[in-house]
Amino acid sequence: MFDRLIYQSLIHWSTKSNRKPLILRGARQVGKTTVVNAFSKKYDCYLKLNLELKKDRDLFETNNTVHELLAGIYFQHNRSPQPTQKTLLFIDEIQYCPKAITLLRYFFEERNDIHVIAAGSLLETAIDQHISIPVGRVEYLWMYPLTFSEYLLAANETEALKLLQTIPCPAFAHQKLLSLFHEYALVGGMPEAVKIFLEKKDIVQTNEVYQTLMTGFDNDVEKYARNQTVAHVMKHVIARAPFSAGERIQFKNFGESHYQSREIGEALRTLEKSMLLKLIYPTIQTIPPATIDFKKSPRLQFLDCGLVNYVSGLQSHFFNISDLSALYRGRLIENIVGQILLATQPQSNPLTFWVRENAQSNAEVDFVMNDHQHLIPIEIKSGKTGTLRSLHSFMDLTNHETAIRLYANTIQTDFVKTSKEKSFQLLSLPYYLASQIQLYLKI
Repeated sequence: MFDRLIYQSLIHWSTKSNRKPLILRGARQVGKTTVVNAFSKKYDCYLKLNLELKKDRDLFETNNTVHELLAGIYFQHNRSPQPTQKTLLFIDEIQYCPKAITLLRYFFEERNDIHVIAAGSLLETAIDQHISIPVGRVEYLWMYPLTFSEYLLAANETEALKLLQTIPCPAFAHQKLLSLFHEYALVGGMPEAVKIFLEKKDIVQTNEVYQTLMTGFDNDVEKYARNQTVAHVMKHVIARAPFSAGERIQFKNFGESHYQSREIGEALRTLEKSMLLKLIYPTIQTIPPATIDFKKSPRLQFLDCGLVNYVSGLQSHFFNISDLSALYRGRLIENIVGQILLATQPQSNPLTFWVRENAQSNAEVDFVMNDHQHLIPIEIKSGKTGTLRSLHSFMDLTNHETAIRLYANTIQTDFVKTSKEKSFQLLSLPYYLASQIQLYLKI
């Protein structure tokens, strides 16, 4: 069990007076069950169900009220309810029983004394097919692979984490933090892979874990593809998606296939619901709101950089490179930063990037962050400040004077002029501070 940032969110949820049953969302094997098991130690009574098992599903199918259901659950666990006990009920793989999701509302309305957490690695794909979520009667948390901060905790690098969270991060910590970030970028954040790597200190020893995960994702397709034709397309997308991580994609003929846009689009959207990947669409706005343009080509964000490295054969390249922006034409570091931002930004602030596409010239900024009344551009690129042409184009059109560059060097602030003579402040941060951008904007 690694310390996970979501643990604090669970504590906050458990102490709310208007607490609702919690649905924990996330891809398979990101650690949902593990973190709930650890969290259960704060309770006097822990009741755990796995609805993949018929005996647990039958509890929901044969009991029509929440009171009857609870009596059956206590009996099955050989426990008796005690009024003074603080009780956590964990319903894992809840997507296997639609009635269980329906009954969640009655825990909120009739038995709010019971703390209820539900989870399911395939829940997102089942929602649109046959499951109806009781709107307004449940709340959500999203769980992702380990972030860099969580990786430092797992590696017992507590001093490194303390300095990472110091604003500004001291220059003397740079080389060690950058080295640890390279390690994280190689291994990724899937808990089992992190565990094996930190024990063995050998990336080859983790490859069996990566292969097992990819096989599991592939096998899951049979559970939520609506027919065999769709299943074949989805399997193709799973196999080829890591090669396109961090890249803008076209649906038609994706992954050198003969599949049409409609087929690939359906497969990608289904896999997005399983949180195996995400399609990040651009905006053309430089002033809030950052309206998403779904007609333009999206960038493909894959679940985990460690899986990308394994499938794409990139692991050996990490040992001969000092700047991650030089690896895989800069796409890998974009996927890594995207992975961190997805895990650390609020769900209400969707990840996007900026494009300008016209006959005269094209421009693209890697990410755009909503900061109060401004859209802050984030470019992931080393080199001289004058070579960031897309960033300059964005700044010419926006209503503020701040831009962010992520790169391999130390913290630096430059005052730059565009070709149109607009002055702006360029804050250059090392890659490992991607999760801290919002805090640096407040300085």
